[in-house]
Amino acid sequence: MAETDDDGITVIPANEAPWRDLEAVLGSAAASRRCWCQRYKLNPGEAFAKFPAEERADRLRVQACSDRPDSPTTAGLLAYLDGEPVGWCAVEPRPAYHGMLRNQKVPWEARDEDRADEGVWAVTCFVTRAGHRRRGVASALARAAVDFARERGARAIEGYPITTANALLEEFHPGTEGMFRDAGFREVGRPTTRRAVVRIDI
Repeated sequence: MAETDDDGITVIPANEAPWRDLEAVLGSAAASRRCWCQRYKLNPGEAFAKFPAEERADRLRVQACSDRPDSPTTAGLLAYLDGEPVGWCAVEPRPAYHGMLRNQKVPWEARDEDRADEGVWAVTCFVTRAGHRRRGVASALARAAVDFARERGARAIEGYPITTANALLEEFHPGTEGMFRDAGFREVGRPTTRRAVVRIDI
């Protein structure tokens, strides 16, 4: 899968990209440099604070299957503009996010659903490299995530965008409502005043 939109942004599965390109994107901001998309990935009993950033990065490298284009799995998508890596999107079957399944109000408030349903995929994080924001990178990734999940047999895909403009920059990592709406998602829940659950049933 490789998608190029009208703005010249190309999106590919992370396993088709070299690790140095993921490092270039996720290492470009303090928040992503700390997390490496591991907050929701930790296993039961693991504490986020007990893992140094270097180990979180090592885990993502394994999860993304970087430099392994033949891998049937990966942890997300990478965006390029003019050949330069500029964005990341974490998207996998929802059960891959152990932390989200266990104890998060988002996305479970007022929803009676099998949390471990492998057919439902989740988009949990976006990172746009400094110097490339407000150029449609995250929106291109949101659209590509739908096709990526569909091609791999998903029957639905969800996102959990922030719903307020009154937030710190790093709080926008789940994406915005407008971004998901433009990609075809519809709201199915509003568990807090600051977060929505959006979904496409495929």
